[in-house]
Amino acid sequence: MDSGLQRFGVSIDPSLLDQFDRLIEAKGYANRSEAIRDLIRDYLVREEWRTEEGSSVGTITLVYNHHLREMADKLTDIQHQFHQNIVSVLHVHLDAHNCLEVLVVKGDKSAIYTIADRLSGTKGVKHCKLVTTTTGENL
Repeated sequence: MDSGLQRFGVSIDPSLLDQFDRLIEAKGYANRSEAIRDLIRDYLVREEWRTEEGSSVGTITLVYNHHLREMADKLTDIQHQFHQNIVSVLHVHLDAHNCLEVLVVKGDKSAIYTIADRLSGTKGVKHCKLVTTTTGENL
């Protein structure tokens, strides 16, 4: 029975392999093959995002001080300008002054970068991070 999987060999320095084995054990991988498959997928996703062409998905996480004048309005305006790219928004009140928002975004990569840049550049945003991922179609 052919499982569709292919085997290949890798030559690796024993010290590097020991470090890798400790890492995959700490992360709970069943075996080296699963860990290597994840590393390859991660590399492929990063390569997919190296070009701004095409569509993909990701998240934008930001922390901001909601007491700043018109802060919520500014962020909402940006989000409305890109409503076609924003799938969902999670809003969390971190404390009496700070909020966290996580935007799930999809669509053209250049639009996703623009959304992240516009949000990041808004006065009062303390931290903003785009996390890129994939739809999984090509993995």
